[in-house]
Amino acid sequence: MQELSHYIDGARVAGASGRLAEVFNPATGEVQAQVPLASTDEVNRAVEIAAAAQPGWAATNPQRRARVLMKFVALLNRDMDKLAEALSREHGKTLPDAAGDVQRGLEVVEFCIGAPHHLKGEFTDSAGPGIDMYSMRQPLGVTAGITPFNFPAMIPMWMFAPAIACGNAFILKPSERDPSVPIMLAELMEEAGLPKGVLQVVNGDKEAVDAILHHPVIQSIGFVGSTPIAQYIYGTGCANGKRVQCFGGAKNHMIVMPDADMDQAADALVGSGYGAAGERCMAISVAVPVGDQTADRLVEKLIPRIEKLKVGPYTAGNDVDYGPVVTAAAKEKILGLVQSGVDQGAELVVDGRDFQLQGYEDGFFVGPHLFDRVTKDMDIYTQEIFGPVLSTVRAQSYDEALSLAMDHEYGNGTAIFTRDGDTARDFAQRINIGMVGVNVPIPVPLAYHTFGGWKKSMFGDLNQHGPDAFRFYTRTKTVTARWPSGIKEGGEFSIPVME
Repeated sequence: MQELSHYIDGARVAGASGRLAEVFNPATGEVQAQVPLASTDEVNRAVEIAAAAQPGWAATNPQRRARVLMKFVALLNRDMDKLAEALSREHGKTLPDAAGDVQRGLEVVEFCIGAPHHLKGEFTDSAGPGIDMYSMRQPLGVTAGITPFNFPAMIPMWMFAPAIACGNAFILKPSERDPSVPIMLAELMEEAGLPKGVLQVVNGDKEAVDAILHHPVIQSIGFVGSTPIAQYIYGTGCANGKRVQCFGGAKNHMIVMPDADMDQAADALVGSGYGAAGERCMAISVAVPVGDQTADRLVEKLIPRIEKLKVGPYTAGNDVDYGPVVTAAAKEKILGLVQSGVDQGAELVVDGRDFQLQGYEDGFFVGPHLFDRVTKDMDIYTQEIFGPVLSTVRAQSYDEALSLAMDHEYGNGTAIFTRDGDTARDFAQRINIGMVGVNVPIPVPLAYHTFGGWKKSMFGDLNQHGPDAFRFYTRTKTVTARWPSGIKEGGEFSIPVME
């Protein structure tokens, strides 16, 4: 049995707590490795090393820090296939999807190469007689990130790339379900020239999370995961005086107007709803066709597409549409919610409950499901399923469709499919959701814009990547400077004002 490790002070380090978690092969259901779960002392040791390494890294000028990221990008491209295979083996997603996971993280690193520009401050000449004012962005110190299983490459890079570009040290606590790729990324960063101790990976569970939350040296925490845990981390981190950004659950609606191209809309729903087995926070899980005729046409287009989906392990080739879900518990939860939809009166148009893959009967595969005539009081509508399940909620008007998305407690992403520019513009203006697609089903912004939801999908003031990342990982210091010109008038005892 392979035993994985932490990555501390530039080396793979065996766990010392004596506690281990099992890492499964989702396709076979077999345990393929064990990962150590860090104790509080192990986290504290990593923070101590990070605190010692950070001042020297912060003193390295931004252009030289950017050159490390340039080299890191080259190494990511060199090892893309190796990273994708390791990711697929532990997560279960297809190889093309795994490579996309790495690629979207790489794009954030590319944006962070512009750190010398993004870290520039402001300057005002002659703010007063002989007085200049200027601001500078300075690193926070030691920062940390707690990342989820569904994007074990992309989301860690969303966090540590800007943090390190800004001159911080970073402690990464990845998901214990697929921990290999984060350690590989840390090794590549050091191969690119990052000093030891600036980026460290500590595997763990709640004990490690709480150690991060309560450590007085850690200045900021990023988190992506479920909403209840996001609320806990946000509340605890803020109470301990840390800067915190937490991203939670989602229930993303796609409005389909009567004038939409139904083939395009159906293709978009299948790709966004079932890709990665639905284990994406930006997956479309609710289709909202406007009008019964639109709904009938859409469902008619969806059924054959969904029935043709190829489900299998990543080793079966690149024509597999999606693989298994990450654990047996995830599979059980998904099928339980599907059954609740049947029990509560939704129409199960495509039933994947009996799906079995020959030779992989013990794997965590879930067949595709399509519900029609779902209502907003049903569990399959109110809860995030995080599986290959698409719910169709019929709306009788555009305003009713808009209200469905606006009234839901989650506000991560949404989309509208229409040929009418006025409708699309009205939708984009009025919707109370953070990321909006117009004829785009998964509206994940590119690296130079910011990623973030609204409502119970996001806790904090600043989004991930883009310009917000450089704001989150720095503090602004403003300096007012006066160089006396030889005039000595004595002290002034009132607040200076403009004359």
